[in-house]
This record gives sequence, C-alpha cells and structure tokens, in this order.
Amino acid sequence: MKFGKFLMTTAALAFSATTAFAGADIFVIGGKPDDPFWSRVKMGAEDAGKVAEAQGGSVTWLGPQNYDNLGPDAAELIRQAIDQGADAIVGPDWVPEAMDPAFEAVVAAGIPLVIYNAGGIEAADRLGAMNYVGAVDYKSGHAAGVYLAKAGNKNGACVNTLPGAANIEAFCNGFNDGLVAGGGTGSTLQLPATSFGDSTAVAQAVRAHVLQNPEIDAMFAIGDQDTNAAISGIQQAGKAGSVAVCGMNFNDSILANIKAGTQACAIDQQGYQQGFFAVSILNNHVMYGTTIPTREILTGPGVVDASNVDLVIAGVEAGAR
Repeated sequence: MKFGKFLMTTAALAFSATTAFAGADIFVIGGKPDDPFWSRVKMGAEDAGKVAEAQGGSVTWLGPQNYDNLGPDAAELIRQAIDQGADAIVGPDWVPEAMDPAFEAVVAAGIPLVIYNAGGIEAADRLGAMNYVGAVDYKSGHAAGVYLAKAGNKNGACVNTLPGAANIEAFCNGFNDGLVAGGGTGSTLQLPATSFGDSTAVAQAVRAHVLQNPEIDAMFAIGDQDTNAAISGIQQAGKAGSVAVCGMNFNDSILANIKAGTQACAIDQQGYQQGFFAVSILNNHVMYGTTIPTREILTGPGVVDASNVDLVIAGVEAGAR
C-alpha cells in the first residue's frame, strides 16, 4: 500500500515538474522585419528568446507586410497569436481603437500580456497588461523640440508618414509642444502612410514644404529612413545648413550624419532593449510566476548628438547599441 502510494506520488511529481517547466511559447507583434528600427527590436526579442528555447519554449515574431492598414492588420496578428496557442503575448498599442479589442481578448483568455513600444503605462493599465516597456512617445518628441529650440530654431515641422498611429501622433505633438516651450512654433507635415520608408516620396514632400514655407528652420522625422529622406529633401531645396533635422532612432547613416554635422540629433528609444525586456519579463512570469514591481520600464528618450556620437558609434561597433 505504501509502495503504491510512493509510485503514485512519484508519478504526480514527475508530471507536475514536466508541466511546471514546459517552455513558454511567446508571440511578439512588431513592425516589418526589414524596417531598420524593428529589426533591432526583433533581435532583442530573439536574443531573450534563446532562454525560452533552452527551456523548450519559443519566440514567434508576427509583423505586417506593410503599414497601409496598420491597426486592423496588427489586431489580426494579435488574434493569430491567440489562435496559435500563445502562452504570452507582447504587442505595441499603435492604433487603440482598432487594436484594443484584440488585446482585451488576450487578457480575457488568461494569456499574460506586455504592451511595449507604443501606448505607455496608460494602455497597459487600461487593457490589464502586466507591464509597459518602451519610451513615452510624447516625451521623445518633446525632447527633440526642446533640443532644437535651445539650439535657436524657432519654427519646426514634424514629418508624419503614419497618420492615425497613436505613437506617431504623440511624437509630433510632443515635438511641437517642445518647440513652443522654447519660444518657437510647431506644425505637422501629414503624408500618406504609403510614403513611410519611401525615401523619394518623403524627400520630394519635404523639398516642396520647405520651399513653400521658408520660415521653417527645423524638422523632425519619425524614423531612420524618413530622417535621411528629410535631409535629402532639404538639400534638394538648397536649404542645407539653414534647416536643422532631428529624428527618432538611429542607424549607421544617421550616426554618420550627426558626426558630419548634417543632422542635429537623434532620439534614442533603445529598440533592442524593448524586445529583450518584454520577452524576458513574460518568459520568467510564465515559467516561474515572477513579476516586476516597476510597472513602467522606460527605455528612452535619450538624445544622441555631436557631444556623444563617438561613444554611441563605439557601442554600435561593440554590438551593444
């Protein structure tokens, strides 16, 4: 009798250990993998996912083919993650009116959720997510506006190539408010979503805009490609040196721009850390029940300019940025 109980107990413990330590299958909703910023976020998520894989789990990246129908497409990806049996989900709240119902379905299904990159702690609280990882979009734009205003620029325009995306609208609102706080004025150059990442379209629009509005002496772009395109448009308009440029995120060409003096600054939100931290938090939660008491893990904003660009370049070369 005792031996039988021992066998049953041993079997129960073995089953319990197997189920308790089965790997976590984590789904990450993000941008296009060929988007320079999102490729870094994806790398961070996948690097954190190596721990999940070693434990028998996985990290699956789901991104849209393009940004033409961003909110509904992203909502569909969230629902795909649910249908595919996700143990945990990471996602940005880009377009709340389209995406929130899908996130609510995640929470209703009892699937742990972390909001990252867009939406802030407000979205995490509203949706019942565990945490928010990322920068505060408004503050990122605001930092750029304040920086350029302090440098003496008084009339700026934010180039918005993803109208309707809440995080991009927040970038532009923050930028314009930052200029106003420094005694300047701000406006937004709205372009269709099809222009995002289309360097020719953005450059042509910027060229036309600065020629039609000669009072503009500062521009802010929402990503690497758009920043380079804005610089090209300014140069084509013959305004190089008279219109300062700042942009979100950076890559090798952006750092080269800053070092050469053709770009004033870049706002760093540390995309790699966003992916890495979000996946790590959820993997540990699913595996061991851990939680992070700090419910807003900020990865930015940071300003990269001529004063620190060499250090940032060294970090990139070392694989740390």
